[in-house]
Amino acid sequence: MKIIELQTLNQQFEEAVYLYWREWGNEDNYPFYKDCMIHSLITKDSLPHFYIAQIDEKTIGTFALLRNDLNSRQDLYPWLACLFIDPKHRGNALGSRLLTEATQLAADKGYKNLYLTSDLDGYYEKYGWFNSGLAYGSNGGSIKLYEKET
Repeated sequence: MKIIELQTLNQQFEEAVYLYWREWGNEDNYPFYKDCMIHSLITKDSLPHFYIAQIDEKTIGTFALLRNDLNSRQDLYPWLACLFIDPKHRGNALGSRLLTEATQLAADKGYKNLYLTSDLDGYYEKYGWFNSGLAYGSNGGSIKLYEKET
């Protein structure tokens, strides 16, 4: 598996926008994903950045490192978001490899911790993430907050 940081507007970029939106968006917010990803290409800051995972030139996974994950915990960053492995490739520890890569990238950027939110039970704990409380979304609902030292 090869992990690639999106860096240019090309066919691979358009496919990545579609994949992120398909997995994490809704029928109304494709422009949101595309605009976020376009601006990540031109920032000189360490965040945000979007990544894809490929096997044999086929994109099978995603993750992003973001300043915020659209929740109440704006005091925390960076956020790991949009972790995805195509269902056909699950069960091969590829998600674990993306988690390791994301943690290392955050460390390389000088961050001491990485954060995420998830409603999954037991998945992130297997990889050393600590459930440190709750974060709240703009809809008022809560979701588990995880963190990991980089």
